[in-house]
Amino acid sequence: MTIHTEHPFAQPEDPVRRFRGRLGGTVAVVCAGSGAVRAGLTVTSLVVAHGDPGHLLVLVDPDCDLADAVEDTGALAVSLLAWEHRDLADAFAGQAPAPGGMFRLGTWEQTEWGPVLADGPGWAAGPVVGRTQVGWSLQLDAEVARTVVRDEAEPLLHRRGRYHRA
Repeated sequence: MTIHTEHPFAQPEDPVRRFRGRLGGTVAVVCAGSGAVRAGLTVTSLVVAHGDPGHLLVLVDPDCDLADAVEDTGALAVSLLAWEHRDLADAFAGQAPAPGGMFRLGTWEQTEWGPVLADGPGWAAGPVVGRTQVGWSLQLDAEVARTVVRDEAEPLLHRRGRYHRA
């Protein structure tokens, strides 16, 4: 056995990743599927492009379960998270345990595009009209078919590895 002095999970110096961490963003969970065949992933790499129709542009790992679910269903749903959803965000990011599955955390409503968080600051969903490899990520482009905004809930923010209130 060899003992190494460096941290076993340390990331190599990556200036692009460091720059991205300083941008920060609203934390969301992107979901697809229904019933026992659904997947979700925590993201902050999300852009909403206004237009007629509007578009949701989401960057995800091309090898994640969500990418497969979106390919199977042709749709996605984006739920914004609030401060009280920090544990849910960590579970969907694969950073915390989720006994019984991630969808046992929180209250979810099924839409025709995928599950949405019932008590979050809001959600948007629609059919996926494009999938493009961008750098090491897969960009999912969904036309916005429906949005729900709840003004009483402030979105959860993430910057430099920490959650923040809006």
